Amino acid sequence: MKKDIHPEYREVLFHDIAADDKFITRSTIEAKDTIDHEGTTYPYVKVDISAASHPFYTGTQKILDTEGRVDKFKKKYARRRS
Repeated sequence: MKKDIHPEYREVLFHDIAADDKFITRSTIEAKDTIDHEGTTYPYVKVDISAASHPFYTGTQKILDTEGRVDKFKKKYARRRS
């Protein structure tokens, strides 16, 4: 590997603001802020949504489908058959 061309890969603390959940993972993201967490200083990044607050992963996703997709398709293309 070439020297001095790769971004720094380090542990970063991400804070999901919607769920007030914090998690540490490794990343190359540029962080402007730092935070002390459990005696260690980490780069700090705020995120709006993560797996902790996304409706798909939390099981709170609602699908609003008044008509079935198949029925809607048949209704739309029924005129072309006749």
